[in-house]
Amino acid sequence: MMQGKTIVIGVTGGIAIYKIADLCSKLTQKGADVWVLMTESATRFVQPITFQALVRNPVLTDTFQEPNPSVISHIDVADRADLLLIAPATANVIGKLANGIADDMISTTFLATKAPVWIAPAMNVNMYAHPAVQDNMSKLASWGCRFIEPEEGYLACGWIGKGRLAEPMDMLAQIEAFFSEGTCQKDAALLKVRQDLQGIKMVVTAGATREAIDPVRFFTNHSSGKMGYAIAEAAAKRGADVTLISGKTNLARPEDVEVVEAVSAEDMFREVIKRYAHADVVVKAAAVADYRPKMTYDHKMKKQPGDLVIEMERTTDILAELGARKTHQFLVGFAAETQDVEANARGKMERKNTDMIVANNVSQEGAGFGVDTNIVTVYLRTGESYPLPQMDKSQLAHRLLDFILEARRGKVE
Repeated sequence: MMQGKTIVIGVTGGIAIYKIADLCSKLTQKGADVWVLMTESATRFVQPITFQALVRNPVLTDTFQEPNPSVISHIDVADRADLLLIAPATANVIGKLANGIADDMISTTFLATKAPVWIAPAMNVNMYAHPAVQDNMSKLASWGCRFIEPEEGYLACGWIGKGRLAEPMDMLAQIEAFFSEGTCQKDAALLKVRQDLQGIKMVVTAGATREAIDPVRFFTNHSSGKMGYAIAEAAAKRGADVTLISGKTNLARPEDVEVVEAVSAEDMFREVIKRYAHADVVVKAAAVADYRPKMTYDHKMKKQPGDLVIEMERTTDILAELGARKTHQFLVGFAAETQDVEANARGKMERKNTDMIVANNVSQEGAGFGVDTNIVTVYLRTGESYPLPQMDKSQLAHRLLDFILEARRGKVE
């Protein structure tokens, strides 16, 4: 997905610059054409020749530096960019960009490019929280710039707080997800012809089940179905033959996907089993009830004095049944946890004989039910784990499909 992509990285003067050297190396190894722009202060931390050796392209440090007389450097690099990433982004450069100041290679390229612009701040916690910096970032965000949030932790200045540049692997994962989804305007045509799931029959479950008490009341959970729907939609776009078995949701049906409604856990079990023998991949993203009322009523229960006790019984464990019956299928489960995420995810994978578990902490902001983003870790049967940063569920869907493809081939990188 990175092959042939031109990524321009604007490097400013901060101690976190060493992380960008690592990121440049990783992007180059992935096949990206990486160009590095440096401010004068950045060259005091790392010499340009370091980046030149890593990316195998000239490093541009001066607006008047014109190694190719047939082009104007900052216009040429702005035009060729599929993505402009400014990292580490200091308070100074953020202020320049927000106010249209163009006095170096990074700021002139920023004004000239039509590529998506990402900014990864890195600075002292108090500087980051200052209203001037926050206002400048808000202005840039309103123009369409995307921010890679800094992390919290020990900072080079000795303070502890938010301001540490995101890790290279996290930035790499976000860039890969971006190009995987084709959100860059230049990638729209590429996504249409990316048919790497052709010939694969996929069953996806999504949404929450409902377990009736009477005709009026039922037990359910907070799942919106957004993650499962995103996976089904992404798989169909990439050529898979997709059946989506869905609990009750308010979501629009994905195009080119067969949608089967399943209200209860038993409904969902029956519909999945009906298609299991012919499926190549099963992604069980639905939040299925573990228990249902042992007794249901044909008419509405009337309110009575005192407390009410409802006896519950276990529903069929769909994932465990699929794991026990698995022959050739690649089986993916989800684990929505609130504590001990890794232990619970790995335990679930072993007990239920899945090939992959996608786990998240639903109490974490940006990763819970009903939101448009998620933060997950992918656990594979071979023992590896891959934590992914927060991203839109549509982006994450493509990233998960990449993992499924690679894991089926036995060579996840």
